[in-house]
Amino acid sequence: MQTRMCPDDVAWEQAEETSDSWLVQFLEVDMLRPIADFILIHNRGEVTEFAILRKGSYNILLRLKYRNGATVIRLSQPGAVFFPEEKVVNEVAVMRYLADQTSIPVPFVIHSGTKKESPLQLSPFIIMEYIEHETKMYDALNTPGCPIEERGILDPNIAEDRLEMLYGQLADILLQLSMPSLPHIGSLNQIDDFTWKVARRPLSMNMNELVRLGGLPRSKLPDLHTTFNTASSYLEALAHLNIEHLIHQRNDAVESADDCRRKFVARKLFCKLAKDKRLTNPSLEKGPFKIWCDDLRPANVLLHENMQIVGVVDWEFTYAAPVEFSYAPPWWLLIEKPEYWSKGIEDWTRVFDYRLKTFLKVMKDCEDIAIQQGRLKEDQRLSGPMGQSWESGDFWVTYAVLHSFAFHTIYWQKIDSRFFGPTENPEEAWEERVSLLDEKEKYEMEQLVARKLKEMKTRALAWDPDEYTLAFRQQLTRQREEADE
Repeated sequence: MQTRMCPDDVAWEQAEETSDSWLVQFLEVDMLRPIADFILIHNRGEVTEFAILRKGSYNILLRLKYRNGATVIRLSQPGAVFFPEEKVVNEVAVMRYLADQTSIPVPFVIHSGTKKESPLQLSPFIIMEYIEHETKMYDALNTPGCPIEERGILDPNIAEDRLEMLYGQLADILLQLSMPSLPHIGSLNQIDDFTWKVARRPLSMNMNELVRLGGLPRSKLPDLHTTFNTASSYLEALAHLNIEHLIHQRNDAVESADDCRRKFVARKLFCKLAKDKRLTNPSLEKGPFKIWCDDLRPANVLLHENMQIVGVVDWEFTYAAPVEFSYAPPWWLLIEKPEYWSKGIEDWTRVFDYRLKTFLKVMKDCEDIAIQQGRLKEDQRLSGPMGQSWESGDFWVTYAVLHSFAFHTIYWQKIDSRFFGPTENPEEAWEERVSLLDEKEKYEMEQLVARKLKEMKTRALAWDPDEYTLAFRQQLTRQREEADE
């Protein structure tokens, strides 16, 4: 069985080429000098070094070192981020909120701005303090000797006391994120120094990837100023996005007519479950809602040489979300996602179940300490709800709505039988479930199958990039035409 729906490879190639071409300019000294001067305006000091720190999935970071510290500027990459202005505004707001409401060590934001306000009008940016660190949680948990170009996996031979020490610190971060309560689902907007409001759509990493690599038109996402008052209404919106994803992804969306039917049936049935409020807990329906970060994972957790957390970075896709998201145990306990696990999802489930016991133990220890210190109430514990989420299968519902490219496999292996009864072969279960669709939906399915089979004959580009990505693509085209003349 295919473990994930492949991204549109034609769109991916365009996106990667755009991002890579944009990054090349940072190798030029004439480009770096104005950026360094721009940073100095906001944080003066005696400069000792200025260089590219690293290229991430969505940003490039440049670090300016002083004798008494360092500052970084983070610029959004065209071709990687399709909502750059929105992303930066959301991240600045949530970082300041976390600094005010928790003791999670987030970088101090010095300044931020739009593309027009950036040095050389490169892209939306954030200037923030650089957190000195020795390593990352990812490296501390990863299998020793794992080549840097390969996907990491939790060291199967890690000592239990070391794992408890590292997991315990991660548990404390999650516990702190779960403490603030918010009245709506959506992204934070900072009103003044001490006031934040949920005022915009919950811009997620999955939404960015659906537009970037899944052919989803940006118009299909919730409107910019849309927030959600209930967990079920948000899950229903996400379920509809998965249907739109299947409809609009131009290339690599399906392998055959039956593969298309299987993916369509899964999405329609999941949407019915969401609409009927069967995917959410009635007692949690109206919140209060909790802070959720799509990109919180060991690679974004910075450690001191004594293996203690000194910083947590990359908060761009963070928003108030259904409580069920916070109650789902973190998939990153094994570092690797289930759909990429070399031995398959069932083996991932087995190993995860084993490691989750350790995580829930240290989470309970964190909760006990927080309760003794008066920072946490008994009914705010996460360990119990996390265990229940795993045992009930709610974990997989949350995972499915947050990972559209893995949705269909997660649905058939982990969700379908829970709600519609067991089947002999999950791969062929869709043939039985077709009867649950009405005649209109069956007609819609066959129309989609015909369209997808026709689309497979050519590999046209279909994507909806943001204005900055589009502008850079056009600039790149002009440069090539001039070079050819």
